[in-house]
Amino acid sequence: MICPVCKIDALIIEYKNIELDTCPKCKGVWFDAGELELLLEAAGLGNSQQYISGILSAPDITAKEKKRRCPVCRRKMKKHYIDKESKTMLDACPGGHGIWFDGNEVTQLIKALSGKSPENTANQDVLNFIGEMFKYRA
Repeated sequence: MICPVCKIDALIIEYKNIELDTCPKCKGVWFDAGELELLLEAAGLGNSQQYISGILSAPDITAKEKKRRCPVCRRKMKKHYIDKESKTMLDACPGGHGIWFDGNEVTQLIKALSGKSPENTANQDVLNFIGEMFKYRA
């Protein structure tokens, strides 16, 4: 996969049988359809499917940031807020091919979901992995 931001080859990282494409330069990450849900399920965040569906069904937001193209179908991706409080955005393919997160946006999603989990029983090992793997480093 080519990074939609830097236009360079992404690295493939495998975790719990999930292959994630991450850019070594901008630290963005691409989740193919269904991969994000699998990762969040492994983290013990049982409410993630409904939460992600809610994000992706929300209207496309207007942002100053240029729209990126899906690395699979090349269509312009839609921008959605992870949560309105932080104004953290993600980019989603309108054809359902996947979701792009810039730098630390995956960590922001995990924080938002951990706070919404009724039992708050997220698997700390998975959360630590996600935090370290997708931490933005300038």
